[in-house]
Amino acid sequence: MGETPHRSADAGTGGTRVTQSHEWPAGASAHVAEAPVSTRTPGGTGLGGGGALPRARAFGAERAFRGLTLAAGSAVLIVIAAIAVFLVTKAVPALRANTESFWTFEGWFPNDAEPKFGIGALAFGTVLSAALALLVAVPVALGIALYLSHYAPRRVGTTLGFLIDLLAAVPSVVFGLWGREIFLQPVHDFSLWLNKYFSWIPLFGGDGPFGKSILLGSLVLAIMVLPIITSLSREVFLQTPTANEEAALALGATRWEMLRTAVLPYGRPGIIAAVMLGLGRALGETIALAMTLGITFNISFNLIENGGNSIAANIANTFGEANETGRGALIASGLVLFAITLIVNITARAIIYRRREFTESAA
Repeated sequence: MGETPHRSADAGTGGTRVTQSHEWPAGASAHVAEAPVSTRTPGGTGLGGGGALPRARAFGAERAFRGLTLAAGSAVLIVIAAIAVFLVTKAVPALRANTESFWTFEGWFPNDAEPKFGIGALAFGTVLSAALALLVAVPVALGIALYLSHYAPRRVGTTLGFLIDLLAAVPSVVFGLWGREIFLQPVHDFSLWLNKYFSWIPLFGGDGPFGKSILLGSLVLAIMVLPIITSLSREVFLQTPTANEEAALALGATRWEMLRTAVLPYGRPGIIAAVMLGLGRALGETIALAMTLGITFNISFNLIENGGNSIAANIANTFGEANETGRGALIASGLVLFAITLIVNITARAIIYRRREFTESAA
């Protein structure tokens, strides 16, 4: 039987001395252990890895930029809060002086000795005109966006997209003048035709006069919100992954089937956000509606008879002749419009943020 050799650094010698390489953890080679002190890391371990990272500066450019962006974002919230406080402060005295229900009364007489005014008819006209404008503009905008992004040649798509974007730069008063002087007569003739053949539908009934109506104001609004919805929808459609489109085409889908199964579902949140941003623009429009609506204070679903009104148009038309209570009443109506548009824009922003989270998680 042979004797078990003693552990040593040299296979040819015995002894119980443990070599220096055995003092290191498993996996550390002897030549690392024997490395000169000058090549070891500042920490003194000699096993790789750097020393402590340099400390960040207390007041560097990164921290200054972060503070600047935080201040800018906070300023927006402060301005919104200040506007809300101003509206509430100015509206409360007029609301206390009001002798009718602010939410249901359909008249507007805040300058009387006993002020009487209500937001019901104005809010109804605002929502109805904006909804009808979207009903007309959204299909046209989506069709244009799909054509520019997936059908038109590059040069044609770029040129048409630029021309459509120019519509957003046209002032509201120009749209109002065009609607009142040029577009009024075609809408009047179309209203007569609707009344002649479809008067059994309450929307197109009545005995006239026709022309300066919800229909005219809504069509002008539709043209005004068209570039917003078109531009945003086009950008969303262009973000569709090429692999999704190619996969649909490879399975035998036609161009329209590819758009319906790959492009539209992917861009649905963006489309909704674009529509809601257009809705926010339509709700707050002032001059164009003031020049194209018949300015009445009643709740009616008739679209072709002279009439209709909105919160913004009423403010523009009556602010100059309003007394102190009347101005407070107009500010109270502005507070309602402020709340409506704020809710619409927050909803649109939430949809965009939700889509971004979905895209990041999928990536």
